[in-house]
Amino acid sequence: MKIRDLSILIGVIGIVLMMVVPIPKGLLDVLLILNISIAIMILLIAMNTQDALHFSIFPTILLLTTIFRLALNVSTTRLVLSKADAGHVVETFGRFVAGGQIAIGFVVFLILVVVQFIVITKGSERVAEVGARFTLDAMPGKQMSIDADLNAGLINEHQARERREKIGKEADFYGAMDGASKFVKGDAIASIIIVLINLIAGFIIGMAVHGMDVMTSLEKYSILTIGDGLVSQIPALLISTAAGIIVTRAASEGNMADDLSKQLLRYPKLLYIVAGTVALLGLATPIPMISTIPYAAILAIAGYRLQKNLNKKQQEEELLVEEKHIEEVRSPESVISLLQVDPIEFEFGYGLIPLADTSQGGDLLDRIIMIRRQCALEMGLIVPVIRIRDNIQLKPNEYVIKMKGNTVARGELLLHHYLAMSPGFDDDSVTGIETQEPAFGLPALWIDEATKERAEMAGYTVVDPPSVVATHLTEVIKKYAHELIGRQETKALIESVKETYPALVEELIPSILSIGDVQKVLSKLLKEKISIRDLVTIFETLADYGKFTKDPEVLTEYVRQSLSRQITQQYANSSEPLKVITVSPAIEKKIADAVQQSDQGSYLAMDPASSQAIYQRLTEQVNRLVQSGQQPIILTSPTIRMYLRQLLERSLQDIPVISYSELEPSIEVQSVGVVSA
Repeated sequence: MKIRDLSILIGVIGIVLMMVVPIPKGLLDVLLILNISIAIMILLIAMNTQDALHFSIFPTILLLTTIFRLALNVSTTRLVLSKADAGHVVETFGRFVAGGQIAIGFVVFLILVVVQFIVITKGSERVAEVGARFTLDAMPGKQMSIDADLNAGLINEHQARERREKIGKEADFYGAMDGASKFVKGDAIASIIIVLINLIAGFIIGMAVHGMDVMTSLEKYSILTIGDGLVSQIPALLISTAAGIIVTRAASEGNMADDLSKQLLRYPKLLYIVAGTVALLGLATPIPMISTIPYAAILAIAGYRLQKNLNKKQQEEELLVEEKHIEEVRSPESVISLLQVDPIEFEFGYGLIPLADTSQGGDLLDRIIMIRRQCALEMGLIVPVIRIRDNIQLKPNEYVIKMKGNTVARGELLLHHYLAMSPGFDDDSVTGIETQEPAFGLPALWIDEATKERAEMAGYTVVDPPSVVATHLTEVIKKYAHELIGRQETKALIESVKETYPALVEELIPSILSIGDVQKVLSKLLKEKISIRDLVTIFETLADYGKFTKDPEVLTEYVRQSLSRQITQQYANSSEPLKVITVSPAIEKKIADAVQQSDQGSYLAMDPASSQAIYQRLTEQVNRLVQSGQQPIILTSPTIRMYLRQLLERSLQDIPVISYSELEPSIEVQSVGVVSA
């Protein structure tokens, strides 16, 4: 057990023992000072807390401090009655407040008790009770609001869980405060009873046991009673005030000092009215002007200074708004539009303007429309509008493709030239400017019009610049398609399916999965270049298996198996066997043994040496197939497919990894390589 935990346990046990074990006067003085210090600290924390839940331990502290005060009361009462001496702290408080006059001391003490019991304690108790009731009544509405935001995709599952936990903690806190306020009320009643016991019993014991006369006994025990009562009531008053502050603060965004300064002094002109009223009291009533006029002057000066600062701040804000408006007028585009991030942008240098200028024969806009249609047919993805603009910061013949404001690809074009890619053997008669095909990184040449026919005769693949751009843009969209589908785009796809399959959508969303869960599955499919066009099959699978798991990785595997016919046709040629790289049982076992389970799902936790060894063997097999001109495809068992995909995701993300369950039984498979341990 930690020292901190042990000290708290010993402290609580010690509080209980104080009620039955006599305490020396010196130690009692220290404990009384400690009690006052704790009360002051609790009050300061309550004043500086922005949210009641930040001080959620307060009900428990309220109970412990109440027991501590009662234990001190019992200890001081024991010393008062037995020895007529309860230490320096009690006697000092009694003599200081009484000021030599016992009657005045009693009156002050009674006022304190009345304020504590009737005003603060009763008020805090009532506010805590109403707060607890309103919090419990509002819980169903708050839960429904969270579910609605989650289903709409405004928040994710983690944020929804945090909000639900906060609502539960609020209900627990205000319920505990409702009960804890009874401790303060009971403590006030007990203090009154203890005071009466100290006074009456002490008066009798002083004469009967200690042999005092009437006046001596009355004076002695009156001072001790007042001191004992004040030592316990002052900390109780501070803690009751802290309880009142905690339960009465609502709709606050700062601490108590911030709220008071911002809200009480929000209208400086009102200080003039207050100053005038105070000055009028000094002029029209017998109240001395020396007491009112200086105070009124201070209020008037404070109002003037606050009003001056407020006017200055308003002028600065107006000037800032005016400058912003002027800047917007001068700018060719709206500032707000510049703050928005487009999903896809195509920027080019001024030398490529003819590509997009229809008056110069450019057909880039028409090609982009065809790209969006092609992506919808091949991938089932609705590609957002592609923003096209020229950028003078680029080289004249350079272009860049951006995703959400970040450059993901770039290239250069030579207008009035053609891009020629070699068939595998070079022809010396075909000459041009050496370059690299931007979409696939193949070596190529920029050739002129005169060389075009010769290159085609030699077997070169000759492409015009607009086609180069269109191909590059299409490949970039396919590569980053998983980043283009968010919750809003997923909702649009869901609505399109709902028009023809309403029963399917109503069963799936939101009772089984949220829009965010569906979006994660669609994104993972697109990341591995699996078309999501067959949304009906995807949703049917999610409706079947979403009841048992919410893990997007596992759900994606089930969906892939349901799309086995589509995946088979994507990679297999009916006339030839599907050539694949297989993984040995030893490697599969090693990967399966390295899988770890967590609350968020399963993940691969393999040591770096083993990961690197498997990766190197896979790379060797992949490079061998690439050099022979074949498409490398890795085939593995369904249980480890997604983990092997995770292993290759960073460096070999373009290599398909499929499982046996994702292939049709009729397809012929030929292993052209084995990854072994």
